[in-house]
Amino acid sequence: MDLNIDAINEQYGNDPEALTRWALSLGKRAICTTNFRPFEAVILHMVTQAQPDIPIVWMDSGYNTEATYRFADDVAKRLSLNLSIYHPRRSRAHREALEGAAPSIDDPRHTAFTEEVKLEPFERALREMAPDVWFTAVRAEDTAQRAQMQPVSVNANGLIKVAPVLFWTAKDMYQYLQKHDLPNNFDYFDPTKVEEKRECGLHLQH
Repeated sequence: MDLNIDAINEQYGNDPEALTRWALSLGKRAICTTNFRPFEAVILHMVTQAQPDIPIVWMDSGYNTEATYRFADDVAKRLSLNLSIYHPRRSRAHREALEGAAPSIDDPRHTAFTEEVKLEPFERALREMAPDVWFTAVRAEDTAQRAQMQPVSVNANGLIKVAPVLFWTAKDMYQYLQKHDLPNNFDYFDPTKVEEKRECGLHLQH
Protein backbone atom coordinates (compact mmCIF):
# COMPACT_ATOMS: atom_id res chain seq x y z
CA MET A 1 0.00 0.00 0.00
CA ASP A 2 1.41 3.34 -1.05
CA LEU A 3 0.50 6.04 1.43
CA ASN A 4 0.66 9.73 0.64
CA ILE A 5 2.15 10.62 4.01
CA ASP A 6 2.14 14.37 3.43
CA ALA A 7 -1.52 14.35 2.43
CA ILE A 8 -2.48 12.18 5.39
CA ASN A 9 -0.65 14.44 7.82
CA GLU A 10 -2.23 17.49 6.22
CA GLN A 11 -5.71 16.01 6.54
CA TYR A 12 -5.53 14.33 9.94
CA GLY A 13 -2.45 15.69 11.71
CA ASN A 14 -4.38 18.06 13.96
CA ASP A 15 -7.33 15.76 14.65
CA PRO A 16 -6.09 12.94 16.92
CA GLU A 17 -9.34 10.99 17.03
CA ALA A 18 -9.85 11.15 13.26
CA LEU A 19 -6.23 10.12 12.71
CA THR A 20 -6.70 7.16 15.05
CA ARG A 21 -9.81 6.04 13.18
CA TRP A 22 -8.06 6.45 9.81
CA ALA A 23 -5.07 4.36 10.88
CA LEU A 24 -7.29 1.56 12.20
CA SER A 25 -9.42 1.68 9.04
CA LEU A 26 -6.40 0.43 7.08
CA GLY A 27 -7.29 -3.03 8.38
CA LYS A 28 -3.69 -3.74 9.34
CA ARG A 29 -2.41 -5.27 12.58
CA ALA A 30 -2.03 -2.41 15.02
CA ILE A 31 -0.52 -2.09 18.49
CA CYS A 32 -0.27 0.80 20.93
CA THR A 33 2.72 1.08 23.24
CA THR A 34 2.50 2.69 26.65
CA ASN A 35 4.71 3.37 29.64
CA PHE A 36 1.93 4.64 31.92
CA ARG A 37 3.67 8.00 32.30
CA PRO A 38 1.66 11.23 32.82
CA PHE A 39 -1.30 11.62 30.42
CA GLU A 40 -0.99 8.07 29.02
CA ALA A 41 -4.68 7.44 29.67
CA VAL A 42 -5.39 9.79 26.74
CA ILE A 43 -3.90 7.60 24.01
CA LEU A 44 -5.12 4.42 25.69
CA HIS A 45 -8.69 5.71 25.81
CA MET A 46 -8.50 7.10 22.28
CA VAL A 47 -7.33 3.88 20.63
CA THR A 48 -9.61 1.59 22.64
CA GLN A 49 -12.62 3.75 21.81
CA ALA A 50 -11.88 3.03 18.16
CA GLN A 51 -10.80 -0.63 18.63
CA PRO A 52 -11.49 -2.04 22.11
CA ASP A 53 -9.29 -5.13 21.68
CA ILE A 54 -6.22 -3.39 20.20
CA PRO A 55 -3.08 -4.94 21.73
CA ILE A 56 -1.51 -2.58 24.28
CA VAL A 57 2.21 -3.21 24.79
CA TRP A 58 4.03 -2.17 27.95
CA MET A 59 7.79 -2.54 28.26
CA ASP A 60 7.93 -2.76 32.06
CA SER A 61 11.56 -2.16 32.99
CA GLY A 62 10.94 -3.22 36.59
CA TYR A 63 12.04 0.24 37.75
CA ASN A 64 8.68 2.02 37.81
CA THR A 65 7.36 3.83 40.87
CA GLU A 66 4.72 2.21 43.06
CA ALA A 67 2.27 4.87 41.88
CA THR A 68 2.94 3.95 38.25
CA TYR A 69 2.19 0.27 38.90
CA ARG A 70 -1.04 1.21 40.69
CA PHE A 71 -1.98 3.57 37.85
CA ALA A 72 -1.26 0.88 35.24
CA ASP A 73 -3.49 -1.56 37.07
CA ASP A 74 -6.27 1.01 37.44
CA VAL A 75 -6.22 2.05 33.77
CA ALA A 76 -5.96 -1.53 32.54
CA LYS A 77 -9.09 -2.48 34.49
CA ARG A 78 -11.00 0.72 33.73
CA LEU A 79 -10.43 0.49 29.97
CA SER A 80 -10.38 -3.34 29.80
CA LEU A 81 -7.00 -3.15 28.10
CA ASN A 82 -5.77 -6.05 26.01
CA LEU A 83 -2.41 -5.65 27.72
CA SER A 84 0.81 -7.48 26.88
CA ILE A 85 3.70 -6.81 29.26
CA TYR A 86 7.29 -7.28 28.11
CA HIS A 87 9.94 -7.53 30.81
CA PRO A 88 13.73 -7.57 30.51
CA ARG A 89 15.16 -11.08 30.32
CA ARG A 90 16.60 -10.58 33.82
CA SER A 91 14.48 -9.37 36.72
CA ARG A 92 15.45 -6.18 38.50
CA ALA A 93 16.47 -8.25 41.55
CA HIS A 94 18.70 -10.47 39.40
CA ARG A 95 20.32 -7.51 37.67
CA GLU A 96 20.92 -5.55 40.88
CA ALA A 97 22.36 -8.59 42.68
CA LEU A 98 25.11 -8.72 40.07
CA GLU A 99 25.55 -5.09 39.04
CA GLY A 100 24.00 -2.88 41.69
CA ALA A 101 21.53 -0.05 41.27
CA ALA A 102 20.60 1.45 37.90
CA PRO A 103 23.58 3.39 36.51
CA SER A 104 23.39 7.16 36.14
CA ILE A 105 23.28 8.64 32.64
CA ASP A 106 26.95 9.63 32.79
CA ASP A 107 27.96 6.07 33.72
CA PRO A 108 29.45 4.17 30.74
CA ARG A 109 27.21 1.23 31.66
CA HIS A 110 24.04 3.24 31.07
CA THR A 111 23.79 2.39 27.36
CA ALA A 112 23.83 -1.33 28.08
CA PHE A 113 21.30 -0.82 30.87
CA THR A 114 18.90 0.99 28.51
CA GLU A 115 19.33 -1.73 25.92
CA GLU A 116 18.56 -4.43 28.49
CA VAL A 117 15.55 -2.95 30.26
CA LYS A 118 13.81 -1.09 27.43
CA LEU A 119 15.14 -1.52 23.89
CA GLU A 120 15.54 -5.31 23.83
CA PRO A 121 12.04 -5.90 25.23
CA PHE A 122 10.65 -3.53 22.60
CA GLU A 123 12.48 -5.28 19.77
CA ARG A 124 11.15 -8.58 21.10
CA ALA A 125 7.62 -7.18 21.17
CA LEU A 126 7.94 -6.05 17.55
CA ARG A 127 9.20 -9.48 16.47
CA GLU A 128 6.52 -11.40 18.31
CA MET A 129 3.55 -9.16 17.60
CA ALA A 130 4.63 -8.18 14.07
CA PRO A 131 2.52 -5.02 13.85
CA ASP A 132 1.95 -3.02 10.68
CA VAL A 133 0.77 0.06 12.60
CA TRP A 134 2.28 1.39 15.84
CA PHE A 135 0.43 3.97 17.94
CA THR A 136 2.52 6.05 20.31
CA ALA A 137 1.73 8.94 22.66
CA VAL A 138 4.87 10.95 21.89
CA ARG A 139 4.33 14.71 21.77
CA ALA A 140 6.33 17.47 20.13
CA GLU A 141 6.62 19.15 23.55
CA ASP A 142 8.56 16.18 24.93
CA THR A 143 11.98 16.62 23.26
CA ALA A 144 13.65 18.52 20.43
CA GLN A 145 13.79 15.30 18.40
CA ARG A 146 10.06 14.70 18.75
CA ALA A 147 9.33 18.25 17.64
CA GLN A 148 10.74 17.21 14.25
CA MET A 149 8.39 14.22 13.90
CA GLN A 150 5.22 13.93 11.84
CA PRO A 151 1.94 12.48 13.16
CA VAL A 152 2.23 9.68 10.58
CA SER A 153 5.52 8.29 9.31
CA VAL A 154 6.80 5.02 7.87
CA ASN A 155 10.08 3.57 9.10
CA ALA A 156 12.66 1.66 7.09
CA ASN A 157 10.90 -1.65 7.78
CA GLY A 158 7.55 -0.38 6.54
CA LEU A 159 6.05 0.03 10.02
CA ILE A 160 3.48 2.83 10.02
CA LYS A 161 4.12 4.94 13.12
CA VAL A 162 1.12 6.99 14.27
CA ALA A 163 1.41 9.71 16.91
CA PRO A 164 -2.14 11.11 17.19
CA VAL A 165 -1.44 13.58 20.02
CA LEU A 166 1.91 14.77 18.63
CA PHE A 167 0.78 18.40 18.45
CA TRP A 168 -1.26 18.46 21.66
CA THR A 169 -0.07 20.47 24.64
CA ALA A 170 -0.22 19.35 28.26
CA LYS A 171 -3.36 21.51 28.55
CA ASP A 172 -5.00 19.63 25.66
CA MET A 173 -4.12 16.33 27.31
CA TYR A 174 -5.46 17.47 30.68
CA GLN A 175 -8.72 18.64 29.12
CA TYR A 176 -9.19 15.27 27.41
CA LEU A 177 -8.69 13.49 30.75
CA GLN A 178 -11.24 15.78 32.38
CA LYS A 179 -13.76 15.34 29.58
CA HIS A 180 -13.62 11.55 29.82
CA ASP A 181 -13.10 11.31 33.60
CA LEU A 182 -9.77 9.53 33.24
CA PRO A 183 -7.05 9.14 35.90
CA ASN A 184 -3.52 10.50 35.67
CA ASN A 185 -0.11 9.69 37.12
CA PHE A 186 2.60 12.22 37.85
CA ASP A 187 4.74 10.05 40.14
CA TYR A 188 6.69 8.64 37.21
CA PHE A 189 10.39 8.00 36.69
CA ASP A 190 12.23 6.42 33.77
CA PRO A 191 15.79 5.36 34.68
CA THR A 192 16.74 5.06 31.00
CA LYS A 193 16.08 8.80 30.53
CA VAL A 194 16.43 10.26 34.04
CA GLU A 195 16.03 13.76 32.64
CA GLU A 196 12.57 14.65 31.34
CA LYS A 197 13.72 16.04 27.97
CA ARG A 198 16.12 13.21 27.18
CA GLU A 199 15.54 10.41 24.66
CA CYS A 200 16.14 6.76 25.58
CA GLY A 201 16.71 5.90 21.93
CA LEU A 202 13.57 3.90 21.23
CA HIS A 203 11.92 6.57 19.08
CA LEU A 204 15.20 7.54 17.44
CA GLN A 205 15.69 3.97 16.21
CA HIS A 206 12.11 3.52 15.03
